[in-house]
Amino acid sequence: MENKNAPQRILSIDLLKGLVMVIMALDHTRDYFHYSAFYFDPTDPTKSTLPIFFTRFITHFCAPAFSFLAGLSACLVGRRKSKSELSSFLVKRGLWLVFIELTIVNFAWYFDLSFRNPSLIVIWSLGISMIVLAALIHLPKKIILVFSILVIFGHNLLDTTHFTGNVLWAILHEYAIFNISETHHLNVYYPIIPWIAVMSLGYYFGSFYDKSYDILKRKKVFNRIGISALLLFVFIRFINRYGDPIPWKDYGTISKDLISFLNPSKYPPSLLYLLMTLSGTILFLANSEKLKGKVVDFFSTFGRVPFFYYIIHIYVIHLFALLFAQLTGFGWKIMILPTWVSEVTALKGYGFPLSVVYAVWIGIILLLYPICKKFDNYKQSHKEKWWLSYL
Repeated sequence: MENKNAPQRILSIDLLKGLVMVIMALDHTRDYFHYSAFYFDPTDPTKSTLPIFFTRFITHFCAPAFSFLAGLSACLVGRRKSKSELSSFLVKRGLWLVFIELTIVNFAWYFDLSFRNPSLIVIWSLGISMIVLAALIHLPKKIILVFSILVIFGHNLLDTTHFTGNVLWAILHEYAIFNISETHHLNVYYPIIPWIAVMSLGYYFGSFYDKSYDILKRKKVFNRIGISALLLFVFIRFINRYGDPIPWKDYGTISKDLISFLNPSKYPPSLLYLLMTLSGTILFLANSEKLKGKVVDFFSTFGRVPFFYYIIHIYVIHLFALLFAQLTGFGWKIMILPTWVSEVTALKGYGFPLSVVYAVWIGIILLLYPICKKFDNYKQSHKEKWWLSYL
């Protein structure tokens, strides 16, 4: 029986989570299917095109939005739990996510039973951030806000600090690949700074969804914050002095300049990267609360089962890639990956035009929708099952 006293879901959050999940799948589909992915970085102004770049660019918003929303959701969950209960939940869920990243998710990316490339990617980042948040929630929310802002705005001061070969430093703040042996490598793609601050900032923003907070006031505040963050991104990026380890360059053409300007660093996410992406997240939340209809319901379905969707979408994409490799003469075994897919030199020549990538992406989303819908219905009708909160 449904608990009438349970807090109502905020549909705009489910909608944004769903949009993020669907858009994220586009980038992963591009990784495994786009011909050019095996020749150059889609964000390289000297080699990319605007269609290729913006296919990658739109997915920049995914990881920051999901980390932010995870923190916001933790705040909402905290309405029906004590601080100690919420801390315990965040620690257990965080450890679970780290475990899943290093096992089920890593296998999905590589299909490699030897696990030659254990990779710390977005699920790891969410897990560690939850563990840190478990401690932060015991502080006053204003202190959490100050912590979040200081880390997000100040962490680029560490860009010139390097400890070559130091795994701990890489885990904290530096993208790095370490040789475990001649055949095995540890890939630190998502250092925990500043991701922990993105989640804690989201936790603070959960306060704006208190029942006593006026909806119209929330919309105004979010719009002001979002527009201010976007303008600040443009201003700091234009000055080219701080906020990103790689300044943008003037290449003499509008398309190349635009690619350079809109490509702040993601590994780790720079101040400019977060200003650019989180401004979009906050503006969307400001202006989507009253959206309804079949399209909203479609995307919200994915948003209500994001972790379940995340895992199965990687497996489906990789399985389709294995099939396409077989059908195009490369053989399915080439998709048992010894390293990240775009770095496999034997795959040069494999792949398809961007139009095919979009077609495959849409097909995968349509395939996954009824699966996610069925699981969502199961979750909604079995809320008493504690283990569902971990999926």
